[in-house]
Amino acid sequence: MMRYILFGLPLIALVALVAIFALSINRDPFLVRSVLIDKPAPAFALDAVPELGMPGFETATLTDHVSVVNVFASWCIPCRAEHPMLLALKDISDVRMLGINQNDAPENARAFLAELGNPYDAVGADRDRRVSIDWGVYGVPETFVVDADGIITFKHVGPLTPETFETELLPAIARARQ
Repeated sequence: MMRYILFGLPLIALVALVAIFALSINRDPFLVRSVLIDKPAPAFALDAVPELGMPGFETATLTDHVSVVNVFASWCIPCRAEHPMLLALKDISDVRMLGINQNDAPENARAFLAELGNPYDAVGADRDRRVSIDWGVYGVPETFVVDADGIITFKHVGPLTPETFETELLPAIARARQ
């Protein structure tokens, strides 16, 4: 009897693992619900990127209007790919665009935005990634929508595409305005 039990336990464990993996096959890896959704933005203050000649920003900057906060870096290839979406948002919307420049040299951030265009109203330098960690960022690019009360209402992991721009970001901004 003990032999059957010892033989059956690994078999049961294997069946359970196969079931877990089978249920996760079609799961979207970019669907990561942030624990900060529907919570106030973390307290922070970011100095300006010296080479840009524009202000940094802090938590208080996120109140009284809807804001889009984009975490980017000049060394990030997907950031380069999503940049046209950020420029388009600046052209068609009155949301405040704020950039968190993560772990980047100031001259590289300046060159990146000079080459591709600058959609941001302010860019803060997060050289040690502490603010990004507080925001729950684990890679760049990531984009957040913050409502006029300073509450994070949306998070997009990875580069924005024309599809995610239309089906996720713009509706999230509209919901944040309500």
